Amino acid sequence: MRESEIEKILVREVKKLGGIAYKWVSPGNDGVPDRIVIFPHRQPVFVELKTDRGRLTALQEVQVRRLEKLGQDVTVIYGMDGLSQFFQDQGFEETSKALDCKYEL
Repeated sequence: MRESEIEKILVREVKKLGGIAYKWVSPGNDGVPDRIVIFPHRQPVFVELKTDRGRLTALQEVQVRRLEKLGQDVTVIYGMDGLSQFFQDQGFEETSKALDCKYEL
């Protein structure tokens, strides 16, 4: 599955849970994560999306480390398995299970 398709599913599922998945574009700061995910009454999570076989670029690795040094939660999601795991890690087991069933993970 393409990264753009995984991103659309992330945005849709976050919205279903009452959250927002802002697209992050930061002029002059290439390599920032793709999305800032905010669930109700929780701290934001910076999310970089990749295909199953995708890899972070050197610049993306630098940006992830910068955010982590600032105490921010940064998650790199690899494919649909990673997306399902993300929702499980965030405490949304039902969403994770639904993705597993729908996409036969």
